Amino acid sequence: MKNWTRREFLKTMGLAAASGGGFSLLVNCSDVNGKVTIKARIPNILFLFSDDQRFDTIRALGNEEIITPNMDELVRGGTTFTNAYIMGSMSGAVCMPSRAMLLSGKHLFSLTDSGKTIPPEHVMLPEVLREAGYVTFGTGKWHNEREPFARCFTAGGNIFFGGMSDHYRVPVNDFDATGKYPKENRRRQEGKHSSELFSDAAVEFLRGYKKDKPFFVYVSYTAPHDPRTAPKKYHDMYDPAKIPLPKSFMPEHPFDNGQMQIRDEKLAAWPRTAEEIRRHIADYYAMITHVDAQIGRVLEALKETGQAENTIIVFSGDNGLAVGRHGLLGKQNLYEHSVHVPLIMCGPGIAKGEQRDGLCYVHDIYPTLCELVGARVPASVESRSLVPLMKRREKVRDTLFFAYKDIQRGVRDKRYKLIEYSVKGRRHTQLFDLQTDPWELSNLPASAKYAEDLDRLRRELVRWRDELGDKSPFWEGYQT
Repeated sequence: MKNWTRREFLKTMGLAAASGGGFSLLVNCSDVNGKVTIKARIPNILFLFSDDQRFDTIRALGNEEIITPNMDELVRGGTTFTNAYIMGSMSGAVCMPSRAMLLSGKHLFSLTDSGKTIPPEHVMLPEVLREAGYVTFGTGKWHNEREPFARCFTAGGNIFFGGMSDHYRVPVNDFDATGKYPKENRRRQEGKHSSELFSDAAVEFLRGYKKDKPFFVYVSYTAPHDPRTAPKKYHDMYDPAKIPLPKSFMPEHPFDNGQMQIRDEKLAAWPRTAEEIRRHIADYYAMITHVDAQIGRVLEALKETGQAENTIIVFSGDNGLAVGRHGLLGKQNLYEHSVHVPLIMCGPGIAKGEQRDGLCYVHDIYPTLCELVGARVPASVESRSLVPLMKRREKVRDTLFFAYKDIQRGVRDKRYKLIEYSVKGRRHTQLFDLQTDPWELSNLPASAKYAEDLDRLRRELVRWRDELGDKSPFWEGYQT
């Protein structure tokens, strides 16, 4: 129970109504000396974040080759944003800026040090929720500096500061209230898979939570990032010989995209063979099915607490992965398989079993959650709330912009996608009709029929450049 002044009470109710979030404020009708005693049921938030998971790796969304019963349950129980994307990266570690954008609500070119550092003026989502009265708990991968983690969380466990690791020897830290996290306090829990380790921490927190305050639980997996070493039970679910090759499978990429020799691309020999790519896909799917099972454990623990009906659940990924498409293995490119990610939201006030195809970014999650729970959105946030899209009122964006290092730029609208390359003084252009060619196989610029679309998207690319302050050498000599 909490005592509120009438002004506080009415303000809170106003925020709730404005958000359309669907949460309830249960009121005990007593009024003593200007105080109203109420019991507030503000929604909890459970955020589930996977690593390198492509948009088309959920069975309920059309991939009949993969087994994802718990992600399927989220699809049925919430709203799926089928055109959710990341903006890209100015470094090969694509997940680092992606996570920084998610947590800060900033666009790519507003980040510091490609997202490794998140300065105090970039107010992060968990910080805002702490200020709003949430207990904030973090576990799993934190691919940014330690100081921002300390600003975000009041509790945590099995915290991994880094980008990738052996899944069975992940160096983790216990929660440190001082925020120092010295290296000597790291420990390795030999033999337990990272997805199980991080889920253990979330399950323990949920089962032991007894406070009246709402909670924000951030579970950040390192799967299905390589090394793709799921337990044998999950590998046995996928026979590489029976895995169909994607339509965009190629032995090699058709031209130098500027990142042909980065670490991710060295995980398989050139030219790629059908046999090897099938094995990579099978291992990738096994990792996703294993992390799906661990997500199921967390969801079950939430149900056991009786808090499930009053919890907003978000599931998303930090970037996609090629795994053999276009002759590539990694995510250092702007094709759909690498920038298009899953995004599902469930909970009070969110429609069940529905999909929205409006264009959006993963970092739009920040203001969306703020609006759903009635929390303030800091002036530093540059992304946009998806609540209007959720409620079918209006689209959020007409186009999306993408960037990778100083060598690739892209833009898409509801139908067409343009990717421009500048590599070693040579330029290359790709234009795809995503409506008729979702695999991005047919390059259209050679046809005069699409000259107007190409010109329009090039102007839009430049508009985004100017809006974001993209001062990359990529643009030297660029002609619209």
